[in-house]
Amino acid sequence: MSEFNHNDFEPKWQKYWQDNNIYKVDVDKNKPKFYALDMFPYPSGAGLHVGHPMGYIASDIVSRFKRLKGFNVLHPMGFDSFGLPAEQYAIETGQHPAITTEANISTFKGQMNKIGFSFDWNREVQTSSPDYYRWTQWIFQQLFNSWYDKDANKAKDIAELIAHFEAKGTEGIHAECDDNSTPFTAEEWKAYSENEKAQILLQYRLTFLSEAMVNWCPALGTVLANDEVKDGVSERGGHPVERKKMKQWMMRITAYADRLLNNLEGLNWSDALKEMQRNWIGKSIGCEIDFKVVDKDITLTAFTTRVDTTYGVTYVVLAPEHELIPELTTAEQKEAVDAYVETAKNRSERERQSDVKTVSGVFTGSYVTNPLTGEKTPLWIADYVLAGYGTGVVMAVPSSDDRDFRFANHFGLPIVRVIEGTEDMEDPTEVKKGKMINSGFLNGLESDEAIKVAIDKLVSAGQGKAKVNFRIRDAVFSRQRYWGEPVPVYFDENDTPQLVPDSQLPLDLPEVEKYLPTPEGDPPLGNTKDWKFDDKFGYELTTMPGWAGSSWYFLRYMDPQNKEAFVSKEAAEYWNQVDLYVGGTEHATGHLLYSRFWNMFLFDMGFISHEEPFKRIVNQGMIQGRSNFVYRVKGTNQFVSHGLKKDYEVQPLYVDVNIVENDVLDTDKFKEWRQDYANAEFILEDGKYICGSVVEKMSKSKYNVVNPDVVIEKYGADTLRLYEMFLGPIEQSKPWSMQGIDGVWKFLRKLWRLFYNDAGQLVVVDEKATPADLKILHKAIKKAGEDMESLSLNTTVPAFMVCVNELAAAKCYKKEVLEKLLIILSPFAPHISEELWHAALGQKDSIINAEFPAFDASLLVEASHTYPVSINGKMRVKLDLPIDISQEEAKEAVFANEIVQKWVEDKPIKKFIFVPKRIVNVVV
Repeated sequence: MSEFNHNDFEPKWQKYWQDNNIYKVDVDKNKPKFYALDMFPYPSGAGLHVGHPMGYIASDIVSRFKRLKGFNVLHPMGFDSFGLPAEQYAIETGQHPAITTEANISTFKGQMNKIGFSFDWNREVQTSSPDYYRWTQWIFQQLFNSWYDKDANKAKDIAELIAHFEAKGTEGIHAECDDNSTPFTAEEWKAYSENEKAQILLQYRLTFLSEAMVNWCPALGTVLANDEVKDGVSERGGHPVERKKMKQWMMRITAYADRLLNNLEGLNWSDALKEMQRNWIGKSIGCEIDFKVVDKDITLTAFTTRVDTTYGVTYVVLAPEHELIPELTTAEQKEAVDAYVETAKNRSERERQSDVKTVSGVFTGSYVTNPLTGEKTPLWIADYVLAGYGTGVVMAVPSSDDRDFRFANHFGLPIVRVIEGTEDMEDPTEVKKGKMINSGFLNGLESDEAIKVAIDKLVSAGQGKAKVNFRIRDAVFSRQRYWGEPVPVYFDENDTPQLVPDSQLPLDLPEVEKYLPTPEGDPPLGNTKDWKFDDKFGYELTTMPGWAGSSWYFLRYMDPQNKEAFVSKEAAEYWNQVDLYVGGTEHATGHLLYSRFWNMFLFDMGFISHEEPFKRIVNQGMIQGRSNFVYRVKGTNQFVSHGLKKDYEVQPLYVDVNIVENDVLDTDKFKEWRQDYANAEFILEDGKYICGSVVEKMSKSKYNVVNPDVVIEKYGADTLRLYEMFLGPIEQSKPWSMQGIDGVWKFLRKLWRLFYNDAGQLVVVDEKATPADLKILHKAIKKAGEDMESLSLNTTVPAFMVCVNELAAAKCYKKEVLEKLLIILSPFAPHISEELWHAALGQKDSIINAEFPAFDASLLVEASHTYPVSINGKMRVKLDLPIDISQEEAKEAVFANEIVQKWVEDKPIKKFIFVPKRIVNVVV
């Protein structure tokens, strides 16, 4: 074959790679390893659009490059295949989620293979496969059977805790546990019933049952995570969401909060990504302060990092979900409080945290006593206070907090400024008016010291205690859904949770008659018949959340066929951390935190040897769609071109970008696109219909989704790969446009012409390369190698273009040069590289097994410099002189030149000026 046609060779090499298992990888201790990972996709019915492969292409380029550099490369792919979309489709159609999921995975794999990814499909995982979730259930069991020892700063087997309770009770135990856990002696422990012991242990286990406030969506019949709720409705479907207290399985991620925070320093992540994690974890060092309720035997505890501002507290606020609100609300305020609480509870925590403009709240009618001033302080309810953060009680200091200030200002509450002695007062009488208060014992102290003094005063008075708080909260691990991992738990005769024996894993997801909750309100698994442990005890009816399977999939890739363990110690030690993890910023908090948490736990228990899962993370930007518009003249079926629309009253309409090229509409295809446009008429400009355009998110509703299959059919996979990298830095979002893709396609044709001439004849020769040829090549070797190490892949493509242009201009068709050019290009364009490697260069083995050429710096060192030679101020000639030439040698070479001799003749030389690597001046 001598003509360039991607359809002639791309499918051929994809089949060759697959048939010969080229990408299969095993543990090989004779080679250094490199683990490249992509955030695996949820297999939706829509398939991939051109924005999805960008990160995959980048990781694939690096994977191929590392293999050429001698690394043993693990580059796997799988599917996050449990999830709500498949279940919703099942509810609407009655089709089992497994069937649609399997079909969607098949579509995704077909598209991925067309792009030429070097995935080892032998290692594919699917989170909905029983072979996979058997180990997700097993990890759940390990968490259930573990507790966190604060002294050792690690998780330990629950048997150690039980043994300690047997010997000493809670004495000497420093554990992460529920706040309401109470101390007991060894004798008391021994006297407890088995059921009582089980309930106590749930207060310590790393996964446990608890009453928790959740986002409940009645229409979807499930609990939603905070990031699945927007403006009080579900992101999927836009259904109302309410805050509700439910019994849920929880994961005690808070036990790992400090480690999750501290370990960030050693990770090769962007500062922005680290900061997002720090903010989500939200460590605060402060004090819990007791506020006694006036005329009631109730004490409210508020957490603050600024104890020194307690003098400025002018009201105290409760979260709308606080359990004591009914007792704290007076009869006069009950109607107003009930109405406010009902409204506030249906706003998600994310909304309440981010809404800094709305001021809303209600007075309970009750008062508390300020522990430092003794002042009677009103008790309010406001939804900017969250029940799950701290204690759900906030002491408000309007003089030093913007939100408190706006609240106080809105409701006419006092604003008091804390001062340090009368010397700070503009008018001492202001203290008597209640506008200022003298903090007394804090006079002259710096803030940190003042905080310490204030904490000591409160602690000694029995009105407070030092406390470290985190914004991160224990993770809800229950979903009222069908299409998820069954929780491997059953409930005994005392309704106490018990683990399913390991020998009975996986606990398979049972068939159900319908995928909706039962009439009694139980999750869909409640619709099963005879699904019981030992035919008598009911299983847990909720399923695991979507993040369960994705929190450890990177470990299963290391050893996916192992039936004895989730990963062997040998594989875990060899592959170790993920060296490069590529994915979107939408997973910057939830997924990454849960993955780090599970990895740390498995490390603590000795199952793996690395504490952090991901050494380096790169967040790829989004490829945005370029939407096109047609302009229908109102009341007609006429469509006017963009440049003429100002002369008509028009209605802009989205049009399918796949029938638009460089903003020019294919009018025939437009008529075929939709039946109501079959008789469309067009008002053209210069014989064309020009569409309008705008850059925005790719969406089916905007008809701006570009299918990579369409691009590949026309231009080829190599063009798509090169073009997606050419668009811009991997981390940046950028608009998709077909306007620049022609240039990349033409580059590949130019590359082809270095091997075959226009007549289709092979032009490759075995001649020795000149220094000039090698200089062109090694510039490209240096640039490509450095860019692939740093992931600056957008600048590599222009470097390839320059290299090919320069070789073409030099008429360099030498095998010695072209062989190395194909090797460095192959990570970006594997198909054309493989084709030319075999067909034009006669190689037998795959280019994938070649060696990346070493860069020779000496070939780029300039041997000479071109000097402009001026005679009496006018440049007369340019001379190439050696770089290291001396002034005397330069003088001799200049005056030996014929043109210089002509201008100088026999005149005496007045001056000879030589500036190395600059100029030569001769004055006669």
